[in-house]
Amino acid sequence: KAVAIQADFSKTADIQRLFEETKRLFGTLDILVNNAGIYAFGPLEGATEQEFHREFTTNVLGVITATQEAAKYMGENGGSIINISSIASIGFMPNSVIYAASKSAVDSVTRVTAIELAPRKIRVNTLAPGATITEGIAALGWPDEAVKSIVATIPFGRPGQPEDIARVALFLASDDSAWVTGERLTASGGQRA
Repeated sequence: KAVAIQADFSKTADIQRLFEETKRLFGTLDILVNNAGIYAFGPLEGATEQEFHREFTTNVLGVITATQEAAKYMGENGGSIINISSIASIGFMPNSVIYAASKSAVDSVTRVTAIELAPRKIRVNTLAPGATITEGIAALGWPDEAVKSIVATIPFGRPGQPEDIARVALFLASDDSAWVTGERLTASGGQRA
């Protein structure tokens, strides 16, 4: 059963309402995938305080707030929290200083909360995709030459598809990963930067 609940991850009240509504509809919570994220690529000279706050509020504070709320609603059997990061968090992608910093912060949030929530049987892991064809990437409208340049950095010779990432998320959500917490799993076709 699926239910759509609108929430803006840059607003704490929206996140709290999302979890309250989820509890009302389903009772306890078993799995959270923190997939909300925003980005704007550009050179260092174009980085602004406004863009920093826009990306960090959604990409980092949203993850922290959603993790706090999820922990309240996970039952005695615990659960799984999956934070979506990016290879940008440890790569060397030019024109991504704010985005890369926000995803590095997500990696740190994962490691810290995994330790804090372990006594409650809540696993927290990071899933770090490489170049993946999503609606957001398609909307950037990169020229064919830019896409070819990116694909050339992927040993598998193709960009990822959402289902490539979903399979790894499914593993992290399942009991197959019951002994995995505080980890960062990369799903990138071998792409490193």
